[in-house]
Amino acid sequence: MATQEHQQTHLPFYAKAALVLIACYAFIYFLIIGQEIIAPLLFASIIAIVLNSLVTFLERYKIPRVIAITISVFAGVVFVLGLTYFIASQVAQFSEAMPQLESKFNGFIANISSWLTTEFNVAPSKIVEWKADIMDAATSYSGVLIGQTLSRVTGLLIVVTLLPVYVWLILYYQPLLLEFIRKVFGRSNQEAVGEVLVETRGIIQTYLVGLMIEVAIVSALNTTSLLILGIDYAFLLGIVGGLFNMIPYIGGLIGVALPMTIALLTKDDPIFAVYIMIAYLIIQFIDNNILVPKIVASKVKINAFISVLVVIIGGALWGIPGMFLSIPVTAIIKVICDRIEPLHPYGYLLGDTMPRHSWYALEVIRKRTSRKKA
Repeated sequence: MATQEHQQTHLPFYAKAALVLIACYAFIYFLIIGQEIIAPLLFASIIAIVLNSLVTFLERYKIPRVIAITISVFAGVVFVLGLTYFIASQVAQFSEAMPQLESKFNGFIANISSWLTTEFNVAPSKIVEWKADIMDAATSYSGVLIGQTLSRVTGLLIVVTLLPVYVWLILYYQPLLLEFIRKVFGRSNQEAVGEVLVETRGIIQTYLVGLMIEVAIVSALNTTSLLILGIDYAFLLGIVGGLFNMIPYIGGLIGVALPMTIALLTKDDPIFAVYIMIAYLIIQFIDNNILVPKIVASKVKINAFISVLVVIIGGALWGIPGMFLSIPVTAIIKVICDRIEPLHPYGYLLGDTMPRHSWYALEVIRKRTSRKKA
């Protein structure tokens, strides 16, 4: 009886490259069209991972799982509503001062126009023309933005309403989901998969809780520095800066630009804007060298290049929600890659551990040494 040998089809490089590009295009298209479904589920999954510690804590005191999940979700909703109410009250105060800020902004533009005319001999008519073009473009963009915002209000309300439901269901069906993952990988890998899941959950919880603590501390430092300098709307600007600090590099620039702009509009001396920049630079130094290494799980480190890249990709795909989701999702991917041996190279690429010696440099040195000996 003739034995049948298994024949493997080896595709040429251009065919493999084409398949990879088609798969990437299909995946990106899937993310774009599925944003309204996938983004809320990702937010709910991340929140569920954070609240799982509270659920486990309550279960230790013999509280039934359903009640423990309900208490945890309710506590999360109360916290978010409280934070939203505080920010909304600050925004309301800010909106009341908009006419005054607009008047000061017009005066600021007039001073810049006068300076340009004096220093660079720019004709006042030309400056008026530039100003009119900028205002027309801003008005047109604002109209489009308002239209898009109004068209999404209904969808946003539905998502906000369903998010606690998603979180509750994910927490309740967590054992079912974990068992499904174990069954997918087969009985022979159940022990290894279980270890990966437990370790991944613990590290992700530590990372996300640490990230929330970091945001709170940075917000407090921002607010304190603005109060010391006497900047208006210090609480609002400090909290917004702390939230944007979750977005690496880009968020820090936005966080410092807002209070500097308010200082230029509300203070007679522009030196206050410089003071704010110095204060925020000190806060960023404390954050990057003390808070992040000590509080935000040191086991999950993503290098600067990947951080900026995933933030840009997240913003291009899903806007601001994508920018906020990009870093936690990348951290989750890195944790999984670090715990699965075939994916180790990808986890290493996402991390910030630099090799002591370049493999390519060592190979060049070896070849040169062998040539000299010959």
